[in-house]
Amino acid sequence: MRSPNSDGTPVDTERPTTVPPRGSGESMDIVQLGCGVCGLVCAEQVARHPNVDHLILADRKTEAAESLASRIPGDKAMVRTVDGTDPTHLAKLLKECDVVVAAMPWRLNRIVLETAARVGTDYVDFGMPFDGTGPDFDRASDVCSGGGITALLGMGMEPGISDVFAMHAARRLDRADEAHVFDGDTASVEGLEFFSTWSPVDLLDEMSVPAAVFVDGKIEFVPPMSERRTYAFPEPIGPLTVYKTNHDETYFLPMGIPSLRHASFNIHVDDALVQAAAILRKLGLLRREAIDVRGVRVRPMDVIAAAMPSPAELTDRIRGDTCFVVEVTGLKDGRKVKARMWTMASHEDTYRRHATNATGYLVGTGGAIATEMLLDGEVRQKGIVIPEHLSTESYLRRLKERGVDVREELLDL
Repeated sequence: MRSPNSDGTPVDTERPTTVPPRGSGESMDIVQLGCGVCGLVCAEQVARHPNVDHLILADRKTEAAESLASRIPGDKAMVRTVDGTDPTHLAKLLKECDVVVAAMPWRLNRIVLETAARVGTDYVDFGMPFDGTGPDFDRASDVCSGGGITALLGMGMEPGISDVFAMHAARRLDRADEAHVFDGDTASVEGLEFFSTWSPVDLLDEMSVPAAVFVDGKIEFVPPMSERRTYAFPEPIGPLTVYKTNHDETYFLPMGIPSLRHASFNIHVDDALVQAAAILRKLGLLRREAIDVRGVRVRPMDVIAAAMPSPAELTDRIRGDTCFVVEVTGLKDGRKVKARMWTMASHEDTYRRHATNATGYLVGTGGAIATEMLLDGEVRQKGIVIPEHLSTESYLRRLKERGVDVREELLDL
């Protein structure tokens, strides 16, 4: 990583060698691998791009993909039944395309990234397929560079939009010292106590592992769901309890803003679900390792996730609002200030306009914008690319063009 500027402003992290973009001005074939709530939002937006010739909607379950394909004009979209964890099937599929957008549960995307690098297909995901930016991340960076591909990691809402907000906010300051992300949601579904607006597997995973925090310039870890505080979100959400969890931003933000001394990700989780998750952890039911059940190998976490309702089945029933806030504190003209950016969306209004929930729309939109920037030749470097590498100006313009409400303010402290 390069040294920070003398004034402490953010600089680009060290990037792989710059080469001409694969798809600038060319017709391209895209694979959307994983057609859940977030993947379908991304695919529908990417399908409108003039450089996209064919869009392959791939998943093990294809009902939702078939529905989307029927809404896309012409014969641009096609549906494939694919097991995204099978390297042989993946390699055959990815050889046929220019870009794969991986929207499976994040741990499963690692095999997609490795296969994409092997066959020379550019890659986009909504959350990096690693626990952090350690040796596995570094090895993947080398593999992607060696394979000559661009791999955009963490391009959803959080990470993704949140990182771009932080980079924009940091550039309003002379020196950024802290960056923190806060996710709040008042979603409710009549008759349901426990549900998720995005992948249940990813939610359970997030609640089951130690949370990374960036403290005094280094990564540390705290026990799962152990740091609890109340954060005042903008109205109509208001104060909510949030917990630190392991998230890409905690690793990525110090890479993009080298002057940072502290960074964290904080998310609202209902107290009843936190208590339930604690019991599940004690019983070993949030383990990722497979166990034998009457001769069948299953992962306990997969069983719990499968018992939860599918987010796609709840889109028309969710009520409430979602919001995330990014706060960057530091110095401006010798004063201590806080640059604050946020967006908020109503689940009901999002369903009326886009037939999905607000969380799925924002995650999928983040992924679509990153993919379009790749297609337009705005992302030229090969190897791993994180959201902090993207042009904040272009990204925010594209976000606002989609009707996403972006707010910001600068506060004296």
